Amino acid sequence: MARIPAQKTGQVEITKARRTCRKAFWLVGVFSFFANILMLTSPLYMMQVYDRVLSSGSMETLLALTLLVGFLYLIMGCLDFIRGRILARVGAQFHDQLAKRVFTAVQDKVAAGFHDENAKVGLRDLESMQKALSSPIVSAVFDLPWSPLFLLLIASFHPYLGALAFVGGLVLVIIALVNQWMSKAPVEQASRMGAGAHLLADGMRNNAELIQGLGMRQAAFAKWRTMRQMANVAELGASDRTGLFGSSTKTIRIALQSAMLGTGAYLVLTEGLTPGVMIASSVIMGRALAPIETLISQWGLVQRALQGQERLATMLGETPERPAPMPLARPKAKLQLQGVTLVPPTLPGQVSKPVLQGLNFDINPGSALGVIGASGAGKSSLARALIGLWHPASGRIRLDGSTYNQYDMDILGSYIGYLPQQVTLFDGTIAENIARLAEVPDPDQVVAAAKKAAVHEMIQQLPQGYDTPVKVSGSRLSGGQIQRIGLARALYGDPLLLVLDEPNSNLDNEGSQALNLAVASARKDGRVVVIMAHRPAAIQLCDKILILDKGTQRAFGEKDVILKEHLQPAAAKAVPPKAAAPAVQGQGAPAGKQDAGGAAKPQPVQSDVENSKAG
Repeated sequence: MARIPAQKTGQVEITKARRTCRKAFWLVGVFSFFANILMLTSPLYMMQVYDRVLSSGSMETLLALTLLVGFLYLIMGCLDFIRGRILARVGAQFHDQLAKRVFTAVQDKVAAGFHDENAKVGLRDLESMQKALSSPIVSAVFDLPWSPLFLLLIASFHPYLGALAFVGGLVLVIIALVNQWMSKAPVEQASRMGAGAHLLADGMRNNAELIQGLGMRQAAFAKWRTMRQMANVAELGASDRTGLFGSSTKTIRIALQSAMLGTGAYLVLTEGLTPGVMIASSVIMGRALAPIETLISQWGLVQRALQGQERLATMLGETPERPAPMPLARPKAKLQLQGVTLVPPTLPGQVSKPVLQGLNFDINPGSALGVIGASGAGKSSLARALIGLWHPASGRIRLDGSTYNQYDMDILGSYIGYLPQQVTLFDGTIAENIARLAEVPDPDQVVAAAKKAAVHEMIQQLPQGYDTPVKVSGSRLSGGQIQRIGLARALYGDPLLLVLDEPNSNLDNEGSQALNLAVASARKDGRVVVIMAHRPAAIQLCDKILILDKGTQRAFGEKDVILKEHLQPAAAKAVPPKAAAPAVQGQGAPAGKQDAGGAAKPQPVQSDVENSKAG
């Protein structure tokens, strides 16, 4: 129930986008008006042929009628063709109106940590709505109001014919309503299960190397096949149900046309009705019921579009569009956190506990902050907040005195260089990836960023250099090479703030040295660098340390002071001198301390910081 208000808010956006196509819909209505009038060409021609030409035997009348009807058919075909082209463009225009909004909403949800069904299929739902707007269903909707008029025209020929047409139309309407009621759940279940199978296949394709290396192919195939088979069963069930109604509609329509002929023949024999009226009534009957038959046969597409619209409205309502703030001048590299409490984003009606609270510190230009703490202490959560993905539940994060929400997200992103734990390269060239997928990468800035990351020579050794293509699903580059290219991407465009989350997790000694050079260069250029680290080599060049402990700020200050006052006394007291000696000599941190029973106890924070001082 908590999603209902969000769905209403998102529905307003969808309705607004659809209204931009209002003029095109009016034009389709005008063409439908003339097209449906011209649909009477065939029955009127038959009436004239049977009632006048055959009785008079006039070849001139037949020729004139045939030429006129041929011209009218040509006009009708052109109108129908133009109507289809307009509807195709209506669908494309509707898609273009919402494409950026939906894409941004999906990105916001996934980046913030939401992985619900709406975000996974958001773009597919938009495509489903586009297909529905471009399909013959819309033409049938515009033709549907003409069905009662055609039935009244049949009734004007004779009341018996009108009664038969009315009963037949009512039967088809009832079938359409029952079809909607009975097929809604199966179609929705089939759509959901089919989307799940597609997502599972995408995930397995992206991790093909891991599946192959661990001998998981049979197990992965079995899991995918099970889900695909379940989706097939659901899709077959939905198809059988909608197919039953579609076949029933077609059969009833044909039977009604034959019944119309039979009734007309009876009236010709008993009440003197003309043969032309008999034939015309059957043709008009088919035309009157055609829109209903189209809607029933295409109802699966309609339901998928309606379900997609509901999911899309919910997602848009849960990720409201942020109004563009007033542009600000380029800020200085000064970062401030004032009483920041961070709560992971949740869906409406859900509650989440804070992962960070009580953060207060300032970092001036040219400083590098090393953030250390045990796993789960909140380091990656802090990184998400510093790059603007997670917004503080209380407190403020300021860049040169302005809070993040005072900046446009794309502009703020240009001021920030971010290197996540898991670096991903996108489809394109290495140059495009370093340039953050810019349509026209700046060659000078690309090379400058690569040189700052000490990856320029490595890229030159590749067969195509900066034009070497890479894929999001995988490439021949090693993990270390990908991470160094990701570092160059973070340095592209002269960012003010560098946020590096475990930046040396995949780096060898050469890569670690390149990282240190990049950090030193950034500090020299007056930037702010924040490094989330487990390995001590990553914080060698940091002048400040922030210690996180279970989501709270345990200590912040100058590196030497923090190491001396908060960590070394505990390490000296807890670790026997013989065990601590190798760490001081730079030969590696002890695996842990021992209690009286000799059991090992891990010491992630103490060992990291001791090694950082030794380094």
